[in-house]
Amino acid sequence: MRKTLTAFALAALLPAGAALADDDDCYAPRGQWQPREAAMQVAEQNGWNVRHVGIDDGCYEIKGRDSKGREIEVKLDPMTLAIVEMDYEDDDRRRGARNPAPAGTVAPPRNGLFGNTTPPQVQVN
Repeated sequence: MRKTLTAFALAALLPAGAALADDDDCYAPRGQWQPREAAMQVAEQNGWNVRHVGIDDGCYEIKGRDSKGREIEVKLDPMTLAIVEMDYEDDDRRRGARNPAPAGTVAPPRNGLFGNTTPPQVQVN
């Protein structure tokens, strides 16, 4: 009984491990890699401002900014220099709130809460 439960537990964990595995790894042998300068040329052709070039999961990893100024992280296949993965950093925190209207320039909603100047009545139970 104990062996059966252990076997079922291991069988249940196998699909979860496969789902969590990265599919953005590069598997080119080191002898077939393009030089780092070639990866830098790809970045230059795409208009990226490169801050760092490294290796991650067997891929060239480029960190910097794209031509629009967004922060990017790009993985290139070292043999073909094809883009394997490209992530843009969320720039909401840099720009502030999504509503760019200055305070006091937008009328309050017409729901009865903001129409008169009397303070709301609060009732505590």
